[in-house]
Amino acid sequence: MDDDSRWSEEVQRIVERFQSCFDTMERYELLFEYANLHPSVLSMEDWDDENMVHGCQSRAHVECSLDVDGGFIARGGADAQIVQGLMAITAIAVNGLPPEDVARHDPSYVEEMGLSQILTPSRANGFMNMVKKVKDEASTLM
Repeated sequence: MDDDSRWSEEVQRIVERFQSCFDTMERYELLFEYANLHPSVLSMEDWDDENMVHGCQSRAHVECSLDVDGGFIARGGADAQIVQGLMAITAIAVNGLPPEDVARHDPSYVEEMGLSQILTPSRANGFMNMVKKVKDEASTLM
């Protein structure tokens, strides 16, 4: 990676964990682990048309807000573990940041983790739609 400073230390540790994986299956297993560790899950009861991520292969929903200190919070939920894992990593990357920073969020850590090579085109497109939704929500919360 050219510039480690573009991500938090926590995201950098996640990138390094994925880079140390031996193969595709190990990357999937790690992604599933993050799906189970999601820091801000959006329960299925809260899924609606307004927070749905359009263009995603699975059912995916993201709800964004600000905490009492003005830090961004992205809560997400999906019916597929791969998508839930991607949401979890994205939430780790953006939660707590000022919405201005989230609006400029660079998701290139997915490339650095080697996930872009294992995602199907429709999953990659869905991930980018999810990131766009998060960034758009951040812009409205500024």
